[in-house]
Amino acid sequence: MALKKLIGKIHLWLGLSSGLVVFILGITGCIYVFQKEIKEYIRKDIMFVTPTNTGSQPLSVLKQKAQAALGGDKPINFSVCYKQPGKAWEFSAYKAGDEKAISYFDALAYYKVAYVDPYTGKVTGVIDYKYEFFNLVKSLHWSLLLNTPYGQPIVGVATLIFVIMLITGMILWWPKKWNRANYKKSFKIKWDAKFKRLNYDLHNVPGFYALLFTTVISLTGLVWAFKWFQQLVYVAAALSITPPANPVVKSQETHIGAVTAPLDIAFAKSLNVLSDAKRIGISYPVGKEQTIYAYGYRGEETYYNYDQLQFDQYTGKLLARQNYKEKNRGEKLVGMNYDIHVGAVLGLPGKILAFIASLIAASLPVTGTLIWIGRKRKKKYRPFIKENGY
Repeated sequence: MALKKLIGKIHLWLGLSSGLVVFILGITGCIYVFQKEIKEYIRKDIMFVTPTNTGSQPLSVLKQKAQAALGGDKPINFSVCYKQPGKAWEFSAYKAGDEKAISYFDALAYYKVAYVDPYTGKVTGVIDYKYEFFNLVKSLHWSLLLNTPYGQPIVGVATLIFVIMLITGMILWWPKKWNRANYKKSFKIKWDAKFKRLNYDLHNVPGFYALLFTTVISLTGLVWAFKWFQQLVYVAAALSITPPANPVVKSQETHIGAVTAPLDIAFAKSLNVLSDAKRIGISYPVGKEQTIYAYGYRGEETYYNYDQLQFDQYTGKLLARQNYKEKNRGEKLVGMNYDIHVGAVLGLPGKILAFIASLIAASLPVTGTLIWIGRKRKKKYRPFIKENGY
């Protein structure tokens, strides 16, 4: 009993110290889970086009038209080319702001995406993602709208505290005896009870059912927040402390002008080599020795299962390839982190589970605080009742 009382106090004070941040993370996580579906519905006139039998125009031509829409002062860094007919291709221009800035808005110079019809070359629209709703939700979830070096540690510590609270909460939830009465209290919500009892059940019962999912979501969040935790996950999965070797290849400046359209050559090879990819991401070189990167994502929405190609930016020659199948278990698990975190790794059912778990996680600080307020009032009036003989 003394141990359980101590655990109760730990659970209480940790909850009060991190409750607001946990609430924000839960609500923003809930909103962000279905951002793709909502965004595609609201902006379908920008993100979807009418397919034709003519095939797509050369990537270099589409990139030029996107660049004209974005402006010459915002060079395109990344493109997403969909194999799915009827989807506009995305051309992103991103630049970080002041490294020492406090807020998200000052830490990001610009982030704009031009959507282009691959069949006609028409720019269907430009979205400023710096101020786009779901990107703001993501930043609030990631670092509380603060610059990453300032916001991420706060989010990380609050998430770590939440994991401890899940453990202590499970201990407090565990009944002394597994009889019929305790079974009902532990697994069922008494909807016709008074507010105090109902609130208590809403804290305990959903918290138990969502325990596994909220723990997984929290642990995947810790992978981003703390480098040591990411390394721990890698070592545990790979059973090795040796980091994977990545080949270093460079574009050869001596090949400048060797071909007229190296980007189109590289992209054509990507389509051939990455034939099973649902979409191909292209990362454009900045320096003279940097290469063109092509990422072939096999999932329509997930990011973990992809092969990576590197091309000489002057000739389009394939220089290196990294296959997903050849990665060790540590690389695969860390690479799956985002898709696990948002539930996308399990498709629509996984996203629904992530939504429900995030909603329950957001509710726990609220119901927990109400329980604490109720007990505080009870202690406050107990001396009055005793003194007046009630």
